Amino acid sequence: MRATVIHAPHDIRVQEVPDPAIQQPTDVVLRVLRACICGSDLWAYRGESARQPGQRIGHEFLGIVEEAGSEVNGFAVGDLVVAPFVWSDGTCAYCAEGLTTSCPQGGFWGSVGSDGGQGEAVRVPFADGTLVKLPAAAASDDHLLTALLALSDVLGTGHHAAVGAGVKPGSTVAVVGDGAVGLCGVMAAKRLGAERIIALGRHEARTDIARAFGATDVVAERGEAAVAAVRELLGGEGAHAVIEAVGTEQSMRTAVEITRDGGAIGYVGVPHGSGTGLDLGVMFDRNIALRGGVAPVRSYIPELLPDVLSGTLDPSPVFDLAIGLDEVPAGYRAMDERTALKVLIKP
Repeated sequence: MRATVIHAPHDIRVQEVPDPAIQQPTDVVLRVLRACICGSDLWAYRGESARQPGQRIGHEFLGIVEEAGSEVNGFAVGDLVVAPFVWSDGTCAYCAEGLTTSCPQGGFWGSVGSDGGQGEAVRVPFADGTLVKLPAAAASDDHLLTALLALSDVLGTGHHAAVGAGVKPGSTVAVVGDGAVGLCGVMAAKRLGAERIIALGRHEARTDIARAFGATDVVAERGEAAVAAVRELLGGEGAHAVIEAVGTEQSMRTAVEITRDGGAIGYVGVPHGSGTGLDLGVMFDRNIALRGGVAPVRSYIPELLPDVLSGTLDPSPVFDLAIGLDEVPAGYRAMDERTALKVLIKP
């Protein structure tokens, strides 16, 4: 089959690799219908996170079960399924608690020795604990398939940030980051009943999506100017709930500074380039809570899926460029150069 492989920074190739096969009786082999490029993939692309030459890449996908191991009970050949970005056994204590990303037998797609999502097929370990079945009719609905793909990562990650920030009916929320996760954080905050949502971003195409997703205000400034602008909008106070969806030291500092005393930050931006860390004294003095991390999206899919199927949630606008598998290297360049928000792949 063909799959996306990273050889070095800025060296992404689509090449022939061995076809996936059942290795354990709990595996399935899945034919990929939709995949995409994540903002976090760019850290490997830019050389900011290490990868072995020839390693697979990509962790967001959905598709059709082509083969099932003898101990797979929940799925059959022909089922349409979505995969969260981490596989998990579904039986350990962490999985039972909903923290599937801490499953001792779990792992990330594209890790050494595993298939990546940006290819024609994937071997899925622990299929019963990992995959979620989708309605068969969705396979012929291009728009719905695109919306459902967001369940594999960005929609659940935005929801995780909103939950971590303590968003509830009547909340005032600020969202740091205008990427796909930040925009999904806006959507999640709206779904959870936020009354006012301030989106921080300077790219008009992205802030237009933020407004469509529920943002009531947009702040285009950055750094201290952004802090001043948010506080001016809120009468000198910060937001009850802040979503941090970037992962840099500057973005986290901004998040702390725009949080109201006694508020909370839900952080889901993959940390990178954060050298000096946070001043915990500031957070201590102002009673600011910090919750978040790697989103256990497998635990959120059952909650979010009905709203996507009904159209109540439609995250599909975050995918603003659709390409074939052979065009994946160009897709990475487009996201790296910020000419695309999030690239959809149709193998």
